[in-house]
Amino acid sequence: MLPFFISVDQRRLVFPNLFLPKEPSMFKDEGYKLMGAAFEVYNQLGYGMAEEVYQQSLEIELTLRGIPFRSKHELTMFYKAKQLETRYKPDLFVFDGIVVELKAVTELVSDHEAQLFNYMRIARISVGYLINFGHKGELEWKRFILSDLHQPSDGQ
Repeated sequence: MLPFFISVDQRRLVFPNLFLPKEPSMFKDEGYKLMGAAFEVYNQLGYGMAEEVYQQSLEIELTLRGIPFRSKHELTMFYKAKQLETRYKPDLFVFDGIVVELKAVTELVSDHEAQLFNYMRIARISVGYLINFGHKGELEWKRFILSDLHQPSDGQ
């Protein structure tokens, strides 16, 4: 269990649509749309580019498809009601309910998954996608659902 989170009030400001009654399984259609955009980027660019090239290209593709997203949105963290100086910046938040971490590496490793899990826990978002544009021959991706998001106590 991680001891730092953004507060519920801060989360409502950052992700206003997140508090609509929507189960993680309902983000399957949104995930399908996200992955359609990611596949288009991979088909156009192939593998071997820098991660930032894929980030910018995916943002363009999401915009063209009318998919709402936030790029590199900073997450504020707290420990025992004290704000930390450390900030996390996931690559994308899509549909106000999916955390997306992009990679451009030959192979995904457990550290990449851990990074996404941390973002999901800190943002208190249950659905995450890890997308790797660096894998030769095909786009590599994984979808994650966290069901054990702990509620922070007041002031955290």
